[in-house]
Order: sequence, then C-alpha cells, then structure tokens
Amino acid sequence: MTRTIVITGASDGIGASAARALAQEGNRLVVVGRSAAKTKAVAQDIGADHFLADFTELLQVRELAAALKEKYPRIDVLANNAGGIMGSREVTVDGHEKTFQVNHLAPFLLTELLMEVLVDSQATIINTSSAAHRFMAKFDMADLDSEKGYNNRAAYGNAKLANILFTKELQKRHGHRGINAAAFHPGVVGSNFSAESAGILKMGYSLLNRFMLTPTQGAETLVWLASTEPGVVWTPGEYYVKRKQAKISATAQETDLARQLWERSEAMVASCDPRPRGR
Repeated sequence: MTRTIVITGASDGIGASAARALAQEGNRLVVVGRSAAKTKAVAQDIGADHFLADFTELLQVRELAAALKEKYPRIDVLANNAGGIMGSREVTVDGHEKTFQVNHLAPFLLTELLMEVLVDSQATIINTSSAAHRFMAKFDMADLDSEKGYNNRAAYGNAKLANILFTKELQKRHGHRGINAAAFHPGVVGSNFSAESAGILKMGYSLLNRFMLTPTQGAETLVWLASTEPGVVWTPGEYYVKRKQAKISATAQETDLARQLWERSEAMVASCDPRPRGR
C-alpha cells in the first residue's frame, strides 16, 4: 500500500531532502512550504502534491488542515518540520512571538486539526526539534511569547524544548489510539534555516556553514523515523539523534510541564480562531 506522507517546511533544506528520499521509496509525498516558487519546484521534481502555508498566520494553518483533510482520507506520516531562527522580537498577526508560533504553535495546531485523520491512519508524527533545547532554553510557562527580556537564542531554545514536550504529551494522550510520535535533532545543517536570524547568531552560522551537515545528511533521521516501524525499530514518545535515542534536558522530562504546555497551547491557538463561538 502506498503511504501518504505530509512534510511541512519542505521547500528547502532537510524538508526538501527528506521529501526526495521518501518519494524514491514509492511513497505519496505532500510537500508544504511558504515560498510558492520553491515549494512548487520541489513538488514537480518528485511528482508530489504541494500546498502553501505561512505559519506566521494561524488562519493559514487552519486552511491548510482543511485542505489536507478534504484531499487525503489517509495520512500515514505527518512531519512537522517547518521552523526557523528569528532575529529581533516580532509579533505575528495572531499576537504571538514569531519564533514560538512558527516552531511550536503552528505545528501544534496543524496536528490537532488533523488528529482524527491521523488516528484513523495509525499515523507517525515526527517533530523536528534541536539540541538547542539543552543549552539555549530559558523556559517560562508564564512568558511563552518572550515579552520579558527577549533573546533570540533563548526564544529558539524554548521553541525546540516545546517540540519535545509536545511530542511526549502527544504520545501520552493519543498513543493508545494508535499515534506514534517522535522528536529528533537533525544536526547543524548548512541551509537557509537561519536566514531570518541576526547578529552573532547569523554570522556564526555563515562562518561555520562549510563545516555543517548537508541537508541530505540532516534529513537522515527524519527519513529513518518515517520509513521504519515504531515500537519495533524505535520507541514512540522519545527524542532521536543520528537514528538513536538521545538524552534530553531535565526540563524536557517534566511530565507536568508537558501537560501545562499542551493546555496553554490549546488556549493560545483557540484565541486566534476566527470562527464564531457558541454561548
């Protein structure tokens, strides 16, 4: 049976590389990106379907989910790969700090909106995180939008920590329904990932680019998680580096924090829902 695999952030970098590799295995790929030209080019190259969505606007995430549900009654793999390192603090049209929204709130919302299709498909959900969660994060549940003393490194680390907490709570809440979730670190990849960052962080990435992994190398763990059997080859709910389960920070292991983040994320995306609410 041909599997349907949806990858966000697939117009470039590891998302595009993973899409190409998984298409070669005979899967039906659905690539999602922000750039119309780049996303279309990747899709045409591998014979995939494509959709456009800018995760800085949650309405576009809702529209994407509706379009995916309408076209695909089955989604075997959802790879939440879209993300980025931002520069100075920006607030989205939804009122949230851009780094947190693009890296966590948008994929959280997309996953939630697709949940019934994913459960019916007994799907694998893969969240692209980072080792940055261990040394950059300064997580404050009361300040998820980084209103107090913004630092772009900390904002990114917090978002990548949120990816792991989300993965663990996702497995806890929906694992018994057939969902298999995993988070992974792709390594330090030379791509356009840091294009919106600034200052020393952007300069550091530029100087080190020649020593970084290629997007193909960075995509290897994503491809592995999408291609192998959860519960047999890898353990759902865990975090992986180079195809192996890896250590996470003490904060990422806090089960109560994962629950709180889920509930707070639900409230944050609900507040941006344009649909009228009943009394």
